[in-house]
Amino acid sequence: MERTRIFVVEDQPQLLKNLVKVLGTFPELEVVGTSQDGEQAVDDIVRERPQLVLLDLELPSLNGIQVTQKVKRRAPEVEILILTSFEDEQKVYEAIQAGASGYLVKRVGPEKIRSGIQEVMDGGTVLEPIIARRFWNYFQSIQARPAQKPAELPWGLTAVELDVLRYVAKGLSNAEVGRVMTLERRTVRTHLSHIYRKMGVNSHVDAVVMALRQGVVDL
Repeated sequence: MERTRIFVVEDQPQLLKNLVKVLGTFPELEVVGTSQDGEQAVDDIVRERPQLVLLDLELPSLNGIQVTQKVKRRAPEVEILILTSFEDEQKVYEAIQAGASGYLVKRVGPEKIRSGIQEVMDGGTVLEPIIARRFWNYFQSIQARPAQKPAELPWGLTAVELDVLRYVAKGLSNAEVGRVMTLERRTVRTHLSHIYRKMGVNSHVDAVVMALRQGVVDL
């Protein structure tokens, strides 16, 4: 079994130790490096090229958002999953705009971290329900008008792709969309890649924000 290569960035030594220990209990994950400093983390991540970075926001020298920006510029293929104590929708927005693929709070259990990593590696965006609600509510003010079924499907999307986009806007994960629509997770991921390409965006968040502004979806 090919293991997912993980790099952990956390400035609290004991928490870092605990995270590494927990991740080591999952056979499909491999911790390939750690750092307690933001600036050093960027250099180490670019050198090691892990598949995913588990990243705290509060760090010495550079914060997690700055680390995300620098890593995505130098190693855009590396996925970043924020793990922090903050539940601020503004920080969620900034992190995902910087290129992060998800945002979990530190109180979540090991299995939630594990499933979050899997979701990101499957092409999804991870937000805890309480954060997701706050995050999407943050965009209520940018809705141009109530969502309505357009006479002509926007951006050349198919009806199925539009349904996937609407479920994603509700905060559903790829797996949850698949269950609701009776699709395999990989099929949902394929639909999302087509949606991103047609809309000219790179993430769930960009797609949902654009759709909100056009009144194509609601929350």
